[in-house]
Amino acid sequence: MFKKGLAILSFLSFSIVFAQKITIEKKDFVTLNATEFVGFDSFRNYFYIKDNVIYKKTDVELLQYQNLALGKIAKVDILNPLKVIVFYEEFNAVIILDNFLNEIQKIEFSNLETPVVTSAMGISGQNKLWLFNTLNQQIGLYDLTTNQYQNLGIPINDGFQYYQTDFNYFHWIDKQNNWFTCTIFGRIIANGKTEFATKSKFISENKMLFSKDDKLYLSDLSTNKTYEIEIVEKTFQKFYYKDQILSIFTDQGITNYKITLP
Repeated sequence: MFKKGLAILSFLSFSIVFAQKITIEKKDFVTLNATEFVGFDSFRNYFYIKDNVIYKKTDVELLQYQNLALGKIAKVDILNPLKVIVFYEEFNAVIILDNFLNEIQKIEFSNLETPVVTSAMGISGQNKLWLFNTLNQQIGLYDLTTNQYQNLGIPINDGFQYYQTDFNYFHWIDKQNNWFTCTIFGRIIANGKTEFATKSKFISENKMLFSKDDKLYLSDLSTNKTYEIEIVEKTFQKFYYKDQILSIFTDQGITNYKITLP
């Protein structure tokens, strides 16, 4: 959904003192004792990590999954709630779970016919996974049905400091704060320069959320406008956005807000 080339993003570095403001409406608060909040799925089930255990909190039950043999969880991808992907970077492996967090598939990339060492992972379309292979510094697609891996694009020699994936695109920000996109066909799109923030989320082809100095902002690249989102939290660990719901995760739990983006 981010396939269009984007304008230069240097406007993010402009003073945001003059940013227009977006008001939000509090919906509810969910108590959550977690180390990391992953997000919520289309059914409003909450996923989080505590003590290296993945939890799925539904309205009626609390499910969990852990795999002590594979070390620390590097990432959990819940883009497809019926196929949860758990990435264990230390052991170069991925576990696939069903919607009840039962293990249904294990992939050890070191054991492939052509081994891959991956430092980034995300679910793609057509039963495939996005991977970044550190052996050749290339993005690729791994087919979960055929167990075949395909390199895409050209090597990314400088690596990246942030990445985000969806079914069709692999986005990354390099160490010079340049934003690039790789399509499932291997086309690389240079989108421009952005102000990097460790808490960032691209939410459409021209809008991104980011935090700076414990404040939350929306940048609209199509209009070159930046908006401050008026949250009451003075500090927070993470934010998450989906289906016009903004979730703010703090030590106490999750506050959900209804938000209408301009």
